Amino acid sequence: MALTVLVQHASAELRDRTAAALRQAGMAVAVSGDGNQGLALLQGCRVDAIVTGIALPGLDGFGFIEAVRRQERLRAVPILVLSTSTLPELKSRARSAGAAGWLPQPFDAQKLVATVRAVTG
Repeated sequence: MALTVLVQHASAELRDRTAAALRQAGMAVAVSGDGNQGLALLQGCRVDAIVTGIALPGLDGFGFIEAVRRQERLRAVPILVLSTSTLPELKSRARSAGAAGWLPQPFDAQKLVATVRAVTG
């Protein structure tokens, strides 16, 4: 069975490129432009991983990660943060909130796919 990934980012271009890379690797993809929309999508579908940005409209990425981690059925879903920031304090905050990893932007499609596969076991 193909992996299903929620891709969430404020930038439509980046969302589309991320989703395309994952689809090309044979994964099913749901997309969201903000944290609240992402949470709503997660209520109606099963995902194996989440790739999210931090600077989201409405509920930001940190709040989104924390909200996902509060839901028992989603606690084990790996969350990867996709960001241009390299600030250690943001990476640390994401990990403390429950993120499994951090991917730099711009991203390498092969590394993105490999990382999603690695965190989903």
